[in-house]
Amino acid sequence: MAALINIRRDVTDTFYRYKMEKIQTKIEGKGNGIKTVITNLSSIANSLARDGNIVIKYFGFELGAQTNTNPADDRWIINGAHEAAKLQDSLDGFINRFVLCKKCKNPETDFVYKDGRILLDCKACGQRSDVDIRLKLSGFILKNQEKKSKSSKAERKAARRAKQNGNKDGSGSEDRNSENGANNEENGFDGSDGDANGFEKVDSPVAATDEQDEHEWAVDMDPAAVRARQQSLPDEFKQKMSLEEQEDGEGGGHTAYDQLGDWIQAEAKDKGGIDKVDDVHVYLKAQELGIESKHRTVLVLVQTLFNQNICSQVPKRSSMLKKIISGSEKHEKALLGGTERLVAALGDEYPDLYNQIVKVLQLYYHYDLLSEDVATKWGTRASKKYVDIATSKKIRKSAEPFLRWLEEAEEDSSEEDE
Repeated sequence: MAALINIRRDVTDTFYRYKMEKIQTKIEGKGNGIKTVITNLSSIANSLARDGNIVIKYFGFELGAQTNTNPADDRWIINGAHEAAKLQDSLDGFINRFVLCKKCKNPETDFVYKDGRILLDCKACGQRSDVDIRLKLSGFILKNQEKKSKSSKAERKAARRAKQNGNKDGSGSEDRNSENGANNEENGFDGSDGDANGFEKVDSPVAATDEQDEHEWAVDMDPAAVRARQQSLPDEFKQKMSLEEQEDGEGGGHTAYDQLGDWIQAEAKDKGGIDKVDDVHVYLKAQELGIESKHRTVLVLVQTLFNQNICSQVPKRSSMLKKIISGSEKHEKALLGGTERLVAALGDEYPDLYNQIVKVLQLYYHYDLLSEDVATKWGTRASKKYVDIATSKKIRKSAEPFLRWLEEAEEDSSEEDE
């Protein structure tokens, strides 16, 4: 895999969450037939949530060179010899004009087409901003969108005819609807209102109603049919679907979370200790697995990066953990749940860990990994979600001095306000 760099290269933060592969090129041919092959353009385009055809066309317009589109072998070609560094600089221009939100400068944007205009719809801040319509690539994007729109209308018309024919002869209608539903789910990624990569998750239909009879697609939700559709998806989408299914539960089998935990343990063994495992490498591994923003990742990190020396380890790992947790209540709860599991696992061998609970919580609070509300709510009742109920009660009992301190601090603050 190519080295990862920040999508915004002006951002030097190592833990900046928006990353992409560095452009890799290969020069082929000679003389008038010389050409540059970008070997990882599809990966870069996916990271930017943009069509590869748009990215390669941008290079063509900027460099005044011919390019190919929709290559079956994933060989994206620009005529002439072009250095990777030059293309990387050119890509910065594409990102600034066609990816970054004009307000918050985040790359979480989708294209929205309205009245012959291209708008960048930002999922991070909600801002909608215009793309410069005078740019050559803007014309290409609009023309390409118009073709897709006409094609979609033709497909819908064909689907209606097929449905009508099926209803007339009374056979084959259900099979065709199931097939159409599968195709719709396979091709339903349109880059709107979706995940960090800009792909929309197709919703499953609920029980049939008169209103739904007007829908052109019907999805076969039989478990075998669902599995068949998942298998037909590209690998990166299979992984995302798998993670979404497991997000609220523990999951089964060798998940991406298991892979991250195994990798950390292997690194610790190779380097001679858990404290020698580098935070940056851990974060990049989680990103490679597509789970750097998931709350269950916090569970894994607490249980694998900390041990009986947790009080000295939290300050060193706080920057990375804060990047992942980023003020989310769900992530903070996972931090506490992971800590419960760690103490439960090591408590028999290191009983003093229970006495360190107060210090650990104070460190979480000090480094903005844990908010007052989540800590207070956690302390009000024991839970068997992460450990057995007896251990959960024991841990909260040990945490009482910290919880009282939070309560007193709140009372003092209220008195000052009065």
